[in-house]
Amino acid sequence: MPRGEQSAYTDKQKRQAEHIEQSYEQRGVSEEEAERRAWATVNKETGGGKKSGSGRGHAVTLEPSRKGGKLGGAAAAERSPEERAASAKKAAETRGKNAGQ
Repeated sequence: MPRGEQSAYTDKQKRQAEHIEQSYEQRGVSEEEAERRAWATVNKETGGGKKSGSGRGHAVTLEPSRKGGKLGGAAAAERSPEERAASAKKAAETRGKNAGQ
């Protein structure tokens, strides 16, 4: 099977990759990079294409999908309380401005 061929993947895995790809594209990632990241995530979560046969199955982990959110909180935790308060005030002000539009 040549690289990049998705014939060994289940329909569910293909749907997952499509959904993940759309999410990346909404966040401004190029179409090609979004597809690459989506399949990398599906491979990491499900262990690659599911081929038929006895004893080939293994557990699915959703940790790769959760990882990004955990990393985001670390940066805020390193800032001082004053910096976090200033950031929160600025965000509230921006939301107030945008609500009027």
